Amino acid sequence: MPPRCGYRFVSKNMRVTVKVRASAKKISVEKLDDGSFKVAVTAPPVDGKANRAVCEALADYYNVPISRVMIVAGLTGRQKIIDIEGL
Repeated sequence: MPPRCGYRFVSKNMRVTVKVRASAKKISVEKLDDGSFKVAVTAPPVDGKANRAVCEALADYYNVPISRVMIVAGLTGRQKIIDIEGL
């Protein structure tokens, strides 16, 4: 079951809850009041392109390499749980 709050720390990783809007006009990352994120990406939700774009957007937001961002749950849905390593 996903966490109720927007983020939590799991060992050396930070786990965030993300709501994704694919095929948006521009890329944006917005932190909501509950600690979760709303991420808009220009990539379409086809063949994992939007998932890759979400990982890139969060990597830029936290200034970490994309290799440290991993989708834990929600690969095929708009609601995702993502681990960011080393925060």
